[in-house]
Amino acid sequence: MPTLLIVHHTPSPNCQAMFEAVLSGATAPEIEGVRVVRRAALDATASDVLAADGYVLGTPANLGYLSGALKHFFDQVYYPCLDTTAGRPFGSYVHGGNDVTGAARALESITTGLGWRRAAEAVEVTGEPGKADLEACWELGATLAAGLVA
Repeated sequence: MPTLLIVHHTPSPNCQAMFEAVLSGATAPEIEGVRVVRRAALDATASDVLAADGYVLGTPANLGYLSGALKHFFDQVYYPCLDTTAGRPFGSYVHGGNDVTGAARALESITTGLGWRRAAEAVEVTGEPGKADLEACWELGATLAAGLVA
């Protein structure tokens, strides 16, 4: 059974709402035959990444960059997963108070280095996520999960 790994750092209610919307989309009843695994960024391991077929990555933008937790995740998994996971699909969501540019750029750079393939448009939100933002997060989760069984 294909596995979707959601790696997230959810220190705020806004990030939590986005994470829950992604999870809801990924586990929608219409999508059958996909195992969804969620891991906090500080708990996710190279074994989790190697065992998954696709990824959703979620982070707040902190001081113009990825959260330290997601950066730590990438530091731990980058070389152990570099060759083995190339070509696998991923999607991402980023939340910031007023700007997510640096965090989104860093996420794109790291995943490009890993050779991962963006399978859905990134969801980038500043301020409180609105209904359309949460719907985009739901679509992100659903798109990545459904893509693993297509």
